[in-house]
Order: sequence, then C-alpha cells, then structure tokens
Amino acid sequence: MNAQRLHDLSMERQAQVDAVLDRFFSLSKNRAAKFGAEYVGLWKKLESSASGGKRFRPRMVMAAYEGLGGLDADAAAYVGAAFELLHTALIVHDDVIDRDFSRRGIPNVSGSYRDIATTAGIPIPTAEHRGMSAAVIAGDLALFNSYRLIDLSGVDAGIRGLLLEILDDALFASAAGELIDVDFSVAATMPSVEEVLRMERLKTAVYSFEAPLQAGAVLAGAPQSVVDRLGRYGCEIGIAYQIVDDLLGVFGLEEQTGKSTIGDLREGKRTVLIAHATTTEHWAEIRPLVGKADLSLAEATRIRSALEASGSREFTESLAREYVARALITINDPEIPAPMLAELESVARGVLSRVK
Repeated sequence: MNAQRLHDLSMERQAQVDAVLDRFFSLSKNRAAKFGAEYVGLWKKLESSASGGKRFRPRMVMAAYEGLGGLDADAAAYVGAAFELLHTALIVHDDVIDRDFSRRGIPNVSGSYRDIATTAGIPIPTAEHRGMSAAVIAGDLALFNSYRLIDLSGVDAGIRGLLLEILDDALFASAAGELIDVDFSVAATMPSVEEVLRMERLKTAVYSFEAPLQAGAVLAGAPQSVVDRLGRYGCEIGIAYQIVDDLLGVFGLEEQTGKSTIGDLREGKRTVLIAHATTTEHWAEIRPLVGKADLSLAEATRIRSALEASGSREFTESLAREYVARALITINDPEIPAPMLAELESVARGVLSRVK
C-alpha cells in the first residue's frame, strides 16, 4: 500500500468519524436547548475541544478493523468516535489537573469560561475556579458518552460487551497513570526512567494505541492471538509516541508542533529526558532551573544544552527508536495481513518522524 493510498484511506476514515461526532454533538445541543442557552454553550465548547484533531485513535480502530476483513464501516466509525470522545474527556480533565487554560495557543474549556467570568468583572481566582468547574462538567459528559457511542454502534450484544470491557480497561489504566503522574509532580525525588515509562504506558499508550487496535480487532472477529499481538504492538508504539512527544516538548519547533518548548521545563514535567538527566553529572547544574515557574528563555536554553551534553537527549531518542523496533517485531507475523502490516509500519515510521 503506497503512501498516497494510506493518506487517502486516513482521510476517508476521518470523514466517517467526523460524521458520527457531528451527529452526536448536533443531537446533544438540540437536547440541551430545553435546559437553556448556557447549557448549549457548554456543549459547543466541548464540541470545539473535540474538533480539529488528527483522529489518530479512530484511525487505529479502523485500521485494525478493515485490515482484518471488517466490512461495516459505520460500526467501526462509531467505535472510533467513542475513543475520540474518551480522548476529549481525558484532555479536558488533564487541563484541569494541570491548571492549564489554553491548548495549542487558544483557550480550552477552562480558559473559555474563565475569560467569560473575567469579562463580567469576576476576580481572577473565582473566575479560574468557574472555568475549571465548567471543564469538569464538560469532561464528565464526554466520558459518559464515549460509552454511549459504543452502545449506538449497532453491533451484537456479545461484541458490544467485549468492546465496553476494552474501553473500561483503557480508562481504568489511564486513571492510574494520571494519578501516578500527579504523585510525581509533588514527590521530593525524581522518578527513574523505568517509573516514567510505566506511567506513560498507563496514562497514554493504553487508551491511545493498545485499546483502539484491540477494539478494531475484536470488532472484526479476529482470533485472540491477533488481538493480543496488536495490544503488544500498541504498547510499544504508544510508549515510543509519548517519548517523542516529551522530546518535542523541549526540543521541538513551536511553529510546527503548536506546543510550547518551555512549558514542560517550567512545570518540571517528569519525563524520560529529565529522569535520565538526574543520573548524570550535569543534573546539579540544571536542578534549580527545572520546575522554575518563571524560567526565562535563556535559562531554558541552558537546560537544553545540559540535556544534550549529558547524553540525555541522545539516550531518549535512542529509546524511542528501540520501542519502535520492538513494536515492528510484534507484527512481523503471518497472522497480520500484508496491507495492515504496511499501515502499521507507516504508523511506526510516523512516530519517529512526526513534528506535530
């Protein structure tokens, strides 16, 4: 399968998932109207949070489903949309946890409601609380309705039960990973590389890669051996994805990634990059700077230089390549059809080369 065909297929799948989500939000806004314009406004903000993404998780669902012979594109689109809505719920809540009021340079749900409050003359602390409260409500709505989209997929009860278990296991793991991440942020000591990798697998890899691929396979009626194999691929590639994401958070180009390259350093985010640096002689030099709320651009440059001099950047990049290689080994099997293998190999290459 050539690159152009993969791109066209991805766009086709995205359109199918977008249609499901458009209908879901349209019905939800109409339903909300009877409760007042304010509630409709909340649904509009939630819809905005769910729009504009790459639909990566639905792509994993549909790649597995179609690659394993599935023919009901509508059902797959509903299951894919369920994982996209789960993703929306988790990032809305994650922004509350991190007390972030913007995402990709524009106000998120919390920021939008904070700004409405400040415009009305409400003091900042109260306005911020109002914004985060609205975001909790919006995230709850997205979370619950991710399960409802599985119900609405039209698949038989047995398959639906298996899909709900996969979704539930993904949420359960992600909550554990989020709690570990929260604990890291207040711990007196830095976690080890192994501890960071475990957190990233639970918080992100399971619901973003493992579960969507397994859901697509189950939906297609694949044997358990294939479901398990795709889960292992998803684990390895998901960890690689997050390692690269953390690298981009420090060394990426903001105009390409849409992500600040100083925010993670100011937050003192616990990443493989930082965890490795703590084991080197350069850590003493940058320890007072990592997590400094008012970190300057010059100080951020000092940290980056130390991360390179210490070998931490090279170690992290090498680790990402290692996880990608391990992912590819798991799918080098006759049980994986050739077109699907080609697509999963393309995903793996994209993880290492992505800039946004």
